[in-house]
Amino acid sequence: MIQAILFDFNGVILDDEPLQMKAYQEVLRSEGVTLTEQDYYSALGMDDVAFVRAAFVRAGVELTDEQLQRVIEGKTAKHRELMKDELPLFPGIVTFIKALARKYPLGLVSMARRTEIDYALARAGLAGYFGVLISAEDVDAHKPDPFCYTRALELLNVKRGEAQVLPLRPEECLVIEDAPPGVRAALAAGMRSLAVTNTVGEQALREAGADVVTHSLADWTVDALHHVFD
Repeated sequence: MIQAILFDFNGVILDDEPLQMKAYQEVLRSEGVTLTEQDYYSALGMDDVAFVRAAFVRAGVELTDEQLQRVIEGKTAKHRELMKDELPLFPGIVTFIKALARKYPLGLVSMARRTEIDYALARAGLAGYFGVLISAEDVDAHKPDPFCYTRALELLNVKRGEAQVLPLRPEECLVIEDAPPGVRAALAAGMRSLAVTNTVGEQALREAGADVVTHSLADWTVDALHHVFD
């Protein structure tokens, strides 16, 4: 039975993958590095450090530590600028999260920087709904490595221990993801997954090992989730 739910962020809550790509393209261009759409989407699941290093290696351009930080900070600033008029949330996601939070402890597990996550959650009015938050700064390996999800479970269980509640097992956690690396990370962590086709197609998500694939989280309710996964 599902006892906790862990959300990915970009591509699940925030509909910003095209904006992330555009921000990176503009910042990398100023460093003499070209980023294609295929380059971007083949690197889903990476944190910013791994992503930038991969882009420079692909371009055959030497990367200094100063450039690395300049590109990452520049991307964050450009990404925020692109969202200044309207926060691109997926339809129904705020209602879905708030409904789930009334029944389950929620966590957020993302390879995004904490500053980007905090900014978007605050604007969406969702900052208080996630009891555990894992960002790029909290891990040494990006998805599909399972550590981000096993760490989230550890933190959930610390809270449960403080409340004198029995710890959760991995199979009692449901992960909501939009990309194969995230699905594979959940699978490797021993967790179940609901994958949404916001970023890649159904076949790729099923091949990655998703338990269930959906075309929109707006179609889901707490009762539907309970019926399908319990």
